[in-house]
Amino acid sequence: MLSTALLLLVTHAAATCVPRPKAYASTADGKYKISPYSAPVLGPGSPGNSSTWDLSIDDTPSGYKQKVTGFGAALTETTVDVFDKLPADQLAQLLKELMTSEGNNFAIMRHTIGSSDLSPEPAMSYDDNGGNAGVVDPSLAHFDIGSRGLAMAAMLKSMKELNPNMVTLGSCWGPPGWMQNDHILVGAGINTLNHSYSEQYGEYFVKYIQAFEAAGAHIDAITIQNEPLNNNSGMPSLVIEPAESGQLIHDFVGPALRHAGLETEIWAYDHNTDRPDYPQTVFDMAPEYVNTAAWHCYANPIDWTVLTEFYHNNSHVEGFKQFHTECWTSNIYTGWNQAADFTMGPMQNWAMGSLAWTLATDTNDGPCLDTPGACCTCTGLVVVDTAAGTYNFTTDYYMMGQFSKFMPQGATVLEGTGSYTYSSGGGVESVASLNPDGTRSVVIENKFGNPIYITLTTKGGETWSGLVEAESVTTWVLPPILSAI
Repeated sequence: MLSTALLLLVTHAAATCVPRPKAYASTADGKYKISPYSAPVLGPGSPGNSSTWDLSIDDTPSGYKQKVTGFGAALTETTVDVFDKLPADQLAQLLKELMTSEGNNFAIMRHTIGSSDLSPEPAMSYDDNGGNAGVVDPSLAHFDIGSRGLAMAAMLKSMKELNPNMVTLGSCWGPPGWMQNDHILVGAGINTLNHSYSEQYGEYFVKYIQAFEAAGAHIDAITIQNEPLNNNSGMPSLVIEPAESGQLIHDFVGPALRHAGLETEIWAYDHNTDRPDYPQTVFDMAPEYVNTAAWHCYANPIDWTVLTEFYHNNSHVEGFKQFHTECWTSNIYTGWNQAADFTMGPMQNWAMGSLAWTLATDTNDGPCLDTPGACCTCTGLVVVDTAAGTYNFTTDYYMMGQFSKFMPQGATVLEGTGSYTYSSGGGVESVASLNPDGTRSVVIENKFGNPIYITLTTKGGETWSGLVEAESVTTWVLPPILSAI
């Protein structure tokens, strides 16, 4: 009788203490917005008349892949401008929804070092010394982050106070015009660096990091140039070739940071997946300073498996990391699953995080630079009505939240099979993680226009099944593996 009683007690404890599976969904039609949804069942379930799809994950040590650092977006001067026009209580609530588990729990912010195309006029760097075509300042005596820089630093500080583990990446769109061969910040035919000022170029990053630190914003990493192969006269830009980037980092930027006692990381590239030779060149030329690659989504066609190949070529590098750091969203030109796609693909292919361009705009997709080439149809994850003092989240915000809320920092991405997208655009894509608390998150993107009944098998010996909505992203949160309890 005693053994039976103990068995009943253990069974009751297991039944009451083991977390139950949960599910949350976001749909293209807005019916669900990271909303509780029918949880998967243990076993094959009953698909009824629904179409079916099989997925699998390896939730044993043999299937462990990269660690998750987090997800987020670009904090541009535009973002700061529209955020600061919100009433204080609205801004406080918004930041909680962005940076804590009350909302998307974002853990990475990529901010612009000076102006980008998503900036109010006029464009500026932190040492213009007279404007767009300023006077040469070889001692950087006129370096000043100005009111916009101070506002940016204040916003980053507020965000990090809400999420102390937030990683801040600074990306430069263009150094001061006087450092460039055409001697202007915006409007040059070809923007290239005047290497007579390479030393000042390195010191420019030191002064920026120190100024932001003094204002309360810690900078964890930088990319020396956003999209270094994109020559755009309508915004601050700078063309830097691969070997040139490696040399600048090895001889000037890296030593300048180190001499100043800064531990800020330098990430390579910050551009499209069609040129993996670029970050490889930088890795090879500046190995003492660079172990991280940053990728954008704009290659056509996009091939995220480039990141897997890059991982296999560089996994021997101590501390190797890679991130997807930019892809746009637009209420005019991109579809319901834009953010789902640019988050799913990189995470399936050894990225440690994914970021959107951009975090916020106003109801007119601005403010933006009044020049050809500026992205004045980019829509933020947050749209701020500056006249009414209110804000709304876009579909892309919710789609990113299906990842960021349930794949926390420190989670381990798991090997999986069964993902596929047809040439027609329909398909099912999935990525899963083993979380620090032992739960497993499975993010499922259904690109079909009809519901799909998913059957998931795990290498740990379980089968889970359940329905996912048409044109949706659904996250299953599964309890810890029973054998691990």
